[in-house]
Amino acid sequence: MIRDHLQSNENVKPNTAFLEELKNKMPEFFNDEGFDIEKFQNALKENDVNEFSEGYQLNFIGKDYARKQAGDAPTSVIVPDNEHNQKEENKNSKNLFFTGDNLEVLRHLRNNYSNKIDVIYIDPPYNTGNDDFVYPDKFEYSDKQLEEVFGMSDKDVSKLNALKGSKSHSAWLTFMYPRLWLAKQLLTDDGVIFISIDDNEQANLKELMDDIYGESNFIDVFINRSNPRGNQAKKNTASEHDYVICYSKQILCIDPLGQYKNREEFNQKDGNGYYTEIGLRKRGAGSLKEDAPNQYYPIYYSINDDKISTKNKNKNDILIWPKLSNGQDGRWRWSKDKVEKNKKSLLVRLVHRRDGSKKFDVFEKKYFTGKEIKKIKSIFYDKKVNNECGTEEVKKLFSEMKLFSYPKPTFMIKLLISSIRKKDSLILDFFAGSSTTADAVMQLNAEDGGKRKFIMVQLPEKTYKVDKNGNKKPTKGGKAAFDAGYMSIDEISRERIKRAAKKIKDENPDLDENFDGGFKHYRVVSPQKETLDKIYDFDPERYELVSDMIDSFSSSALGVPGNASGEDTILTTWLAEDGYDFNTDDLVEYDFAGYKALGIKDTRLYLIDGNLHSEQIKELLNQLGTNKVKFQSIVVYGYSFNVMDMKELERGLSQLNSKVNLIKRY
Repeated sequence: MIRDHLQSNENVKPNTAFLEELKNKMPEFFNDEGFDIEKFQNALKENDVNEFSEGYQLNFIGKDYARKQAGDAPTSVIVPDNEHNQKEENKNSKNLFFTGDNLEVLRHLRNNYSNKIDVIYIDPPYNTGNDDFVYPDKFEYSDKQLEEVFGMSDKDVSKLNALKGSKSHSAWLTFMYPRLWLAKQLLTDDGVIFISIDDNEQANLKELMDDIYGESNFIDVFINRSNPRGNQAKKNTASEHDYVICYSKQILCIDPLGQYKNREEFNQKDGNGYYTEIGLRKRGAGSLKEDAPNQYYPIYYSINDDKISTKNKNKNDILIWPKLSNGQDGRWRWSKDKVEKNKKSLLVRLVHRRDGSKKFDVFEKKYFTGKEIKKIKSIFYDKKVNNECGTEEVKKLFSEMKLFSYPKPTFMIKLLISSIRKKDSLILDFFAGSSTTADAVMQLNAEDGGKRKFIMVQLPEKTYKVDKNGNKKPTKGGKAAFDAGYMSIDEISRERIKRAAKKIKDENPDLDENFDGGFKHYRVVSPQKETLDKIYDFDPERYELVSDMIDSFSSSALGVPGNASGEDTILTTWLAEDGYDFNTDDLVEYDFAGYKALGIKDTRLYLIDGNLHSEQIKELLNQLGTNKVKFQSIVVYGYSFNVMDMKELERGLSQLNSKVNLIKRY
């Protein structure tokens, strides 16, 4: 488990994650020895691509370190909060909440949620230079290892070490890079990510996203009117906006963002159905004749028989040119051939202009199909909606207590989530904060009957500090929360979800009984130092076992609430590692001569408890041999089994006709 990951992380290089991604997309350039650079270069030459052509890329102190972090396996465990998860409103919930470092959570999710997330929304620290951001990650290597692993000079090592606790741009980019890279792996091919940001890092974030997601996958930078009174703290202006940067994973796989149009917008009707009129004359950018000369031609209209043609058939026909309002030569949206082919779907109207004049114009009849999309606009402007509204939403849920400063309003998050038009989407927010995203998801489901699910991740950031006398004192911005009894931000996040769900149910008495207002809760925790020391010192070939290597992973031993046994923690962590989501219904309990074990039917058996000895091993082998049970793999917790029992199991499995893969984990 952790020992295996620690050992594998020693071999991770800055380009390891990139090469894994490249191998998944272009396996033809890999052989038994790794990446075939010569074959790749030849392919570039065959297609007249010069890999040495002039270009630019984003570089910053710590980039190689950040790239290595993206490739590292998790070195923590997932502890289920059994007390919470077994409550009636939560036990069948498909929503998830993780308390822990979001980098470690993302590393776990990479195993079982890759290509499964439809929408990611995050509101990361803005790096304003105040206390909202300092680089929090631990540098995991000595100076000597940094020199060996990354090829750094003494000067470079000093620069990297300077990022610890830093508020610099490089520190912020080093912090964000691995998180955004891992987030990309989780998105579906038609998935999108929205990131709130302000001017302090907006330009750097755009370049970072170009570097990770690719410039071609950029969708837009939305302007959010976040502060209608204007930021008076700024020196020269009173800006009232921040930004939401949006990227896709695969731009060719997504449809335009926005809402389906309503039938009411198609307010005319004929024998073919409801329709609206769209001017055939091109408007806006690219509307001049010079932009498409072949789309500058006259359309002839016969008033007598109300017919349209691109050919002059009658000297009394009205000649209609695509002139712009300023008199310049414009152009039609359609080519001449397309007009002739589809002229029955066109009509001519006498248009009254603002200056009092009249002119004929040509319109397309656009019929309602239910799939027309009104694209989302790039500026979020509503006098009644801004970040102050987000503050008011939280205050109303928490009896007028101001626990957060300017959380995002649910209006904005609902607008973003609904723009992909999937009512069963899976939404991730790994900077959960006050859990606005979870609230927005539940509100949308209540409004349109959707089955959207959320995954929230929040660091258990304390609302207090301990002074030299051992007394707890509230942090600068945490007094209200501390006084209300909330010792960490994640506690408030989870409480908001509970209160928001209750509010939605109270306000919607006819709500679908299947409405999901609960969530399962897990804590992602690093083991105690004593446990890590045992892991480092353990020798699988020795006959003596290490004591307490199951109980060491119980919630009580790890210092967190939840009443999880060590076996619960190990199994939950393994299920995630093996690609099973946290809502799997495929777990089955097996009995081998009194030894109880859980597994995935016909697929995988997990042996964690060490009380599997000769009698139980024989029963397991007997059930496998008689096809009473079937497994492709058996996963064994190596710390629990002595060498003799392990060898007996290995010999027995090797003698079976159906080969079963034995996996030892440490």
